[in-house]
Amino acid sequence: MELITAKNAPEAIGPYCHAVRSGNLCITSGQIPINPETGSLVEDDIHAQAHQVLINLKNVLEAAGLGLENVVKTTVFLKDMAEFPILNTIYAKHFGNHTPARSTIQVAALPLDCRVEIEAIAES
Repeated sequence: MELITAKNAPEAIGPYCHAVRSGNLCITSGQIPINPETGSLVEDDIHAQAHQVLINLKNVLEAAGLGLENVVKTTVFLKDMAEFPILNTIYAKHFGNHTPARSTIQVAALPLDCRVEIEAIAES
């Protein structure tokens, strides 16, 4: 098992790493909308937060030598399911024609009271 740490992703806010590679799978920890340069959440807006989460996810995957095109499954945690259509638009812009399996779950709260968190499983 190889622990992955991305230099251009926000530092973990707990005792975990950005991702773990096991065999040909890379499993990421959930990414939240922290700007890695400032260490702070981006503005409280689903557009900005979803975009930052997907940038962070991409940076974690790149640290493992992968990209969004290697993702086979994502899990999306949303604070408000009413923002699902907005998330879909931003998600589609980042993933393009690649459409991995996905689950989306509305939750009562997320770390640092953010609006969205996304984790992924990728294959090399």
